[in-house]
Amino acid sequence: MIPWLDTDTPFPDVSTALTREAPGLLAAGADLSPQRLLMAYRHGIFPWFSEGQPILWWSTDPRMVLMTDQFRVSDSLRKTLRKVERERTNPDGRRWQVRFDSAFEEVMRACAAPRRDGPGTWISEDIIAGYTGLHRLGYAHSAEVWLDGELVGGAYGVSIGRMFYGESMFARVTDGSKIALAYLVRFLQDHGVQMIDCQQETNHLASLGAAPIPRERFLIHLRNNIGLPQIKDWEPIAPLAPRS
Repeated sequence: MIPWLDTDTPFPDVSTALTREAPGLLAAGADLSPQRLLMAYRHGIFPWFSEGQPILWWSTDPRMVLMTDQFRVSDSLRKTLRKVERERTNPDGRRWQVRFDSAFEEVMRACAAPRRDGPGTWISEDIIAGYTGLHRLGYAHSAEVWLDGELVGGAYGVSIGRMFYGESMFARVTDGSKIALAYLVRFLQDHGVQMIDCQQETNHLASLGAAPIPRERFLIHLRNNIGLPQIKDWEPIAPLAPRS
């Protein structure tokens, strides 16, 4: 059995998370206030639940992470990034733009929208309210790709110290989410962020360079980085050509 949390109940130790029935499930209940979310992320815990379920809190083992120096860029994406960067810095005509934090809630709602291959995601109105609260406090950020004035791709996540926790991405054009992620990774690298928490294993994340690591290794890295100064002045930086 997992514990039920009231609004003032602290999280249990992550070592008590389930290992069989629902691996990584730690607790249920509480709320999605910015304070509760910050407490969760500082302990390596994240919320994940479907509409109609209680709030469920997880700490998976192993933990899927993307080391920023391991981000993979295909040849086709590299060409696209060069085009985007060339056009976004051209004062005579900027079809492409990359921005941070200009449309945070819009990015979240795009991530929550139904996908071509299925229904909408787990991102509910309560989740949107909680993370927009974090955004107002300077802890949640979005990377956005715009084409001819329309939002066509993006990603968002939580930043604490020199840790970044990736939450979700979306694309309305080919590689829209990957473009956003490439600019985000480059920015984080430039600010000393070595690891992006991806939470759970997927083939898509693995194709981008993410890999699972033991939860204890993840927690050690987290503890060493969440107390560092917050990143300020979120402005896109041109992605560097990745290693082959």
